[in-house]
Amino acid sequence: MTRPISKPEPPPNFSLREIAMIVGGEVIGDEQVRIRGINSLELAERGEISFLTNSRFKESLAATSATAVILQQQTPLFRGPQVIVSNPRISHARLAAVFAPDVPRFPGVSDRSFCHESCLLGKNVSVYPNVYIEEGAVIGEETVLFPGVYIGGGVRIGNRAVIYPNVAILRDCRIGNDVIIHAGTVIGSDGFGFVRDGAQSIKIPQLGIVQIDDRVEIGANNCIDRAAFGRTWIRSGVKTDNLVQIAHNVTIGEDTVIVAQVGISGSVRVGRQVVLGGQVGIADHLEVGDGVMIASQSGVAKSIAPGQVVSGTPTMPHRLWLRVSGLLTRLPEYNTRLRSLEKRVKELEETDEE
Repeated sequence: MTRPISKPEPPPNFSLREIAMIVGGEVIGDEQVRIRGINSLELAERGEISFLTNSRFKESLAATSATAVILQQQTPLFRGPQVIVSNPRISHARLAAVFAPDVPRFPGVSDRSFCHESCLLGKNVSVYPNVYIEEGAVIGEETVLFPGVYIGGGVRIGNRAVIYPNVAILRDCRIGNDVIIHAGTVIGSDGFGFVRDGAQSIKIPQLGIVQIDDRVEIGANNCIDRAAFGRTWIRSGVKTDNLVQIAHNVTIGEDTVIVAQVGISGSVRVGRQVVLGGQVGIADHLEVGDGVMIASQSGVAKSIAPGQVVSGTPTMPHRLWLRVSGLLTRLPEYNTRLRSLEKRVKELEETDEE
């Protein structure tokens, strides 16, 4: 019979002094008060800690029921204990990770999964029911495979990866250590390679792989295509949101952030620490330099030099786009005025001829 999922650990409980040590902050007030959770200012209850990351929400401090707050400067708006830190956003992230529940693990390998006799499973793997692992696959230590995961032949997955339900990782792809892949994502689907022969589209077999390096997090329902030759390469620290399409032979540089519904065409090279806003589209065979920021719904039709901040379709410097977009709603008025001026000029020219 299939064994039950391991029971979750009881929720953590810390003194404010311990929390200050976790976030590198200083306690103003009672450092022995106990904290059992973290929440927003509006939703926090007694026994929970909250945080202020933007001054426009400071009025919520007076109304919150939180026992303590994390913020950058001491304030009289909140009468309870305060933890002063240099960057509340980073402190929030670190503390939320402490209070977050552990990933639920199936104890061992379910007898309702299929693992080919030639596959290799590392120590303390967790393989849920209805997982299918093909010939020659290698799964690293402490990796978790949720129900419905498909692992193709020859796939290599590193240590401590978490692969959520209904993810497909197709043949020969490579996944690094500490990678998280959310539900419904497909890694290694065929790149969109076709050549026209008259009225027909002839498929070009895609012979490469997808390589995903360490510490990458892939959102839900992403599609990352295998390369025609070589690899589609997602380098270390990259984070993608949901519904992202990355085509064949694309390279994404370290620590880049890709927001929802971005589409990246084939053979694009994206640099390090790039930010792609929601619904950005990038044409094929372009280069996006290190540190570039592309605003939401932009269309990239030519390569972008490092460090640029761009917007619009086609992309242009962001400040120029703000001026252009401010004029768009006034174009009908300008068109009417221009036609009126053209008519007056024509009348003056006719008068001069007489």
